[in-house]
Amino acid sequence: MITKAKEFDDGKFRQGIILFNSGEFFKAHEVWEELWLVSVRSDKLFLQGMIQLAAAFHHYSRDNRNGTKSLLEAGLKKLEKIPDEFRGVDLNALRGSANNWLAALAKAGAATPDTLPRIE
Repeated sequence: MITKAKEFDDGKFRQGIILFNSGEFFKAHEVWEELWLVSVRSDKLFLQGMIQLAAAFHHYSRDNRNGTKSLLEAGLKKLEKIPDEFRGVDLNALRGSANNWLAALAKAGAATPDTLPRIE
């Protein structure tokens, strides 16, 4: 089945942000994946990076540090290619927070940051 690209659904994207910021990472992942499936090429990389960050913190909530680390790396790699602000998101701040988490996870036995990232 071929799906046709649609105009970006800002309301649905914002719903994903609310879920992410509430710690509902799996639900945010699911909402953004719906958008990703029908998005145009310019939004696909951005959404894929956001989905991977949400999945990373879902793994963290399940005590899977390796899954968290690998998905943070994958998501950050994609989001590094996107401007510092995109679709109303301060990606510079989000990338900084995610990089702090990645650095903490890279240190064996190191504590992770006290707060989860938020999307502003």
